[in-house]
Amino acid sequence: MNYFNYFTEIEDAFIRRRGKHLLLSPMDWALIESWKEMDLPLHIALRGIEKAFDSWESKPRTRTVKSLLYCQEEVEAQYAEWRESRVGAAEDEPVQRDGEALPFSKAAILEHLKQGRMNLVAAYKQRMKTVEDELADALERSVALLSEVEQDVATTPSLDAQRLEQSLTGLERMLSDAARLAVEREKLAALESEVKEQLKPYRKQMQPPVYRQTLDNLLLKRLREHFGIPRLSLFYL
Repeated sequence: MNYFNYFTEIEDAFIRRRGKHLLLSPMDWALIESWKEMDLPLHIALRGIEKAFDSWESKPRTRTVKSLLYCQEEVEAQYAEWRESRVGAAEDEPVQRDGEALPFSKAAILEHLKQGRMNLVAAYKQRMKTVEDELADALERSVALLSEVEQDVATTPSLDAQRLEQSLTGLERMLSDAARLAVEREKLAALESEVKEQLKPYRKQMQPPVYRQTLDNLLLKRLREHFGIPRLSLFYL
């Protein structure tokens, strides 16, 4: 990940989560530069931004996030925890979350990440055969970011699966947003009709918010299948 990409990836993540285009201020750019000079890994910065916005969205707000400075505390907290995780534990220590052993090993997680990366590469190559657009760009960036995450998992003695899941969820969100923009209008309408027909027998029993969320989830599933985008979450390991 070169110097320029470090800045643009952080800018893109912030603008995407904010929901509206907003140019970063000179103070924001200075903050990113300070993270770069601290050798703060890009995927840790992105995870901190995702977590900061997740926290912001979980509570009713009347004011919008206007500056990357809102994410600073969470990004630097994630960095501190990442540094602590890299010392003091044995390589073969069981992977844990919330104090309980997970049903899969570090080796299984690495294999899952490798397979996801290979599937992203395949999806990127397939997309580039037809068009070079935001989805192709998102797929290419995801390959680079997932490679960084994979290397981090391989070299971190004490792995925190919950934080890893947050990183993977952020990548999935970026890919989902790009897929929504990339799909042709006619294809999207056809997929939505198929999903609505699938849910038709159950709609009367579902509350409107549940129905909308289920519809959205199934539509995203169809979009991922259409573009060959893999699931990265550990829940699909």
